[in-house]
Amino acid sequence: MEDSAAVAGLLWDRWLPVGVRRLVAEALPQGESDARALVVWLAGVHDIGKATPAFACQVDQLAEAMRDQGLEMRSAKAMGPDRRIAPHGLAGQVLLGEWLEERHGWAPARTGQFTVAVGGHHGVPPEYGQIKALYEHEELLRTPGASGRVWREVQTELLDACAERFGVTERLGKWRTAKLPQPVQVLLTALVIVSDWIASNPDLFPYFPDGASRSDQERLAAAWRGLDLPDPWRAEEPAGSAQELFASRFGLPEGATARPVQEAAVQLAREMEAPGLMIVEAPMGEGKTEAALAVAEIFAARSGAGGVFFALPTMATGNAMFPRLLAWLDRLPGVAGVRRSVHLAHSKAALNEDFAGLMARAGRVAAVDVDGAEASSTGQSGGWRTDDDARRRAGAELVAHAWLRGRKKAMLASFVAGTIDQLLFAGLKSRHLALRHLAVAGKVVVIDEAHAYDTYMSVYLDRVLSWLGAYRVPVVVLSATLPASRRRELAEAYAGRAYAGRADAVMTAEGPAAAATAPDDAYPLLTAVAPGGAPLVRRPQASARSTTVCVERIADGQDVLAARLRSELADGGCALVIRNTVKRVLETARALREEFGAENVTVAHSCFVDLDRAGKDSRLLQLFGPPERTGERPAGRHIVVASQVAEQSLDVDFDLLVSDLCPVDLLLQRMGRLHRHRRGQDQADRPERLRTARCLVTGVDWAADVPAPVSGSVAVYGRYALLRSAAVLLPHLDGGPRKPVQLPTDISPLVQGAYGEGPVGPDHWQDALKAAREQFDRHRDDQAERAAVFRLGNVGKAGRPLFGWVAAGVGDTDDTPTGHAQVRDSRDSLEVVVVQRRGDGSLATLPWLGPDRRNRQRAGVELPQDATPTPFAARTAASCGLRLPLQFSGPVLDRAIGELEQLYLHHWQGKNSPWLADQLILPLDEDGRARLAGFSLHYSPEDGLEVIRDPDD
Repeated sequence: MEDSAAVAGLLWDRWLPVGVRRLVAEALPQGESDARALVVWLAGVHDIGKATPAFACQVDQLAEAMRDQGLEMRSAKAMGPDRRIAPHGLAGQVLLGEWLEERHGWAPARTGQFTVAVGGHHGVPPEYGQIKALYEHEELLRTPGASGRVWREVQTELLDACAERFGVTERLGKWRTAKLPQPVQVLLTALVIVSDWIASNPDLFPYFPDGASRSDQERLAAAWRGLDLPDPWRAEEPAGSAQELFASRFGLPEGATARPVQEAAVQLAREMEAPGLMIVEAPMGEGKTEAALAVAEIFAARSGAGGVFFALPTMATGNAMFPRLLAWLDRLPGVAGVRRSVHLAHSKAALNEDFAGLMARAGRVAAVDVDGAEASSTGQSGGWRTDDDARRRAGAELVAHAWLRGRKKAMLASFVAGTIDQLLFAGLKSRHLALRHLAVAGKVVVIDEAHAYDTYMSVYLDRVLSWLGAYRVPVVVLSATLPASRRRELAEAYAGRAYAGRADAVMTAEGPAAAATAPDDAYPLLTAVAPGGAPLVRRPQASARSTTVCVERIADGQDVLAARLRSELADGGCALVIRNTVKRVLETARALREEFGAENVTVAHSCFVDLDRAGKDSRLLQLFGPPERTGERPAGRHIVVASQVAEQSLDVDFDLLVSDLCPVDLLLQRMGRLHRHRRGQDQADRPERLRTARCLVTGVDWAADVPAPVSGSVAVYGRYALLRSAAVLLPHLDGGPRKPVQLPTDISPLVQGAYGEGPVGPDHWQDALKAAREQFDRHRDDQAERAAVFRLGNVGKAGRPLFGWVAAGVGDTDDTPTGHAQVRDSRDSLEVVVVQRRGDGSLATLPWLGPDRRNRQRAGVELPQDATPTPFAARTAASCGLRLPLQFSGPVLDRAIGELEQLYLHHWQGKNSPWLADQLILPLDEDGRARLAGFSLHYSPEDGLEVIRDPDD
């Protein structure tokens, strides 16, 4: 109890961001001093529930010693299953509540908001039914009869002593009238959990009698030095102009200037009454990421945030963002030259080489004597730290801190890039949810690619935003553009009811337009609102960059496509063909290779093993990236056939785009890969016939009375979204009345038209649109209903205890495949590790893998079946993870798992091989083939995975 309290005090003083401390302090009469005392006291009393018969009976020898002192109790066997009614957290909550009522005159209705931090310190706040059940079994708290008085005296003495020791005896009378907001209750619970975990670590606080020779202060100092948590970032608001800010933080080339959207975002962040939500809608390539980081720095300085979480739609985009985040941190005052904690938050982060390098530098957690010698867990001197350890401690660097790892603690690092799932988990009722809330409560949150999240994910996102608003967490949302209705939903979720119904106060670059309202198709657009505040909108000028895209429709069919590309690429050029399904990608690639040769066709989609997928992205950037960064662009004709992986975050540039029909906002994203960079004056370095940007839209039977998208596209996006997209594109197709699409001018009108409620399309389309809308509404309602099952509730009234906060939740499955499926509406799917089975039956890593950054060969590394693979071999194999497509979900899932589990390798399990433990292994023969659950699989580094159902299955 002493250790936990002491750790809580250090966490408050040295680790907790200013903004979190301020939020807790505002709920108490004497502010900061009360808040610190409350945190220390709750951490000190959190295990009072162990002073009960239900807990003490577990060890016979100790129980007998207590009986000798008059503390009678039945044996654990005699108590039987009733003991489960009184887990020590719940028992402690009840005892503390009784003590506050009896010794300090608290009203029963006031105690729960404080005591729930004790009741929930194992990750789940108690439910009302559990509390009632314990009151009906008081014998679990105190043995009936004469011994009950002794138990009560001991419990009271302990609580009296803690109140005196931790300095709250005189404050309790003032606190009894306080009403703690629910976010404050969550933060208190989380701090008790973290304090308990640190104080329970035997490497930091050796068990008695080990280390008993040290004083309490020496033990605490040694543990804190061994834990070595980096201090939180304390941002200072940057002075100077936006131009100076961007030049210093992002190393702008000489002569480059900040773009209007970036300048407007910085100005708005500085002028808001208080940091809040800012939605940045701007064209692709306008520097939204840099704008978000600049705003995050200003928001952090003004709010007291101690870090940043950058949330992205996929692991691939998270990996791409991580080095950009590190580069920003290297230039950031208060971080550059100072030791800070960073993390990459997704399920395969350990395989990322940038992050792995940071983990390798982090060292380990162990107590350190005050004179600098390291103590082992036995309490004996372990000698002096090595030179490497000394350099690590003295180094001014970013570290992936050893204690801040694992799915429950990782988000507590100061600076995090990761998938949007990590944020959505804050809205999923799960064990230790309070830790996720503590993690985000101390940061500025940036949400990228907001248009990429469907109705199901938005149900979670909106609830998370409501809690972030309650924590006063600054949030920056980035999107190429959003439907006006979705923009309002995001703002209302964050700011609460105060937002609804207020007129937008519009500001142009020149100044306010009094009593004006932002038109739905205003673009670029910045929308800002503080929690509970009124919205503020700005409409900065677009940069001078613009693109004219001629949009044409072409019939679906491989022959039609090949003939058109033969004509378009007659003089060379690079074309991007985007299909909506992997099956169509592979079918198209086969047809085009017959026409243009295999060396001139590249495939990219999601069904590649991780290393191959990363290699594909890297190669695409080498060949088709910005002109100043690559000299390898193909001189002749080249075609990339890709799935939706080409939509997001890849800075690639093509001469011609062919796309399956998709929702119009995604089609505009795809157009962002067309003439993305200037290649010569007036694009003179492109082939002459490709100097005008053109997008050919296919994947549709355009000859039908109402356009009929191919079935795969309907399965992915739904018919309603596709028909509305086709309808708003009609005026632009084939030289129609509005002729080419003007980017960025037409982006918002197209999106608002496609996602609005008004009629679109010719009269003879309306019946089809009505039927599609009805199906869309049913699907959306179903998504929202299913998402709500495990979604966290709304923020309750101040003073209402968190009892039942995560009741009927998902347990411990937040950051697991099951948890990811819950927040993404994805069916359970299988992930496998792909290896090669040689002709002699031996296993090896895939034979085409390239060397790692240290030039170690990863191809064909032996994977022994009768021994534990080397760490390098195991990590290389684990880097070849592959998520199997949806053919292996649903009814086929169990059959596939059963067949994969037939290859069970004992030496690959457990702690000896953490990279491969519990993984399902998919061995391919030397031709890259396998059979699984009635399907034939073929994998190649050129085409990835192809799945064909066996005809006789």
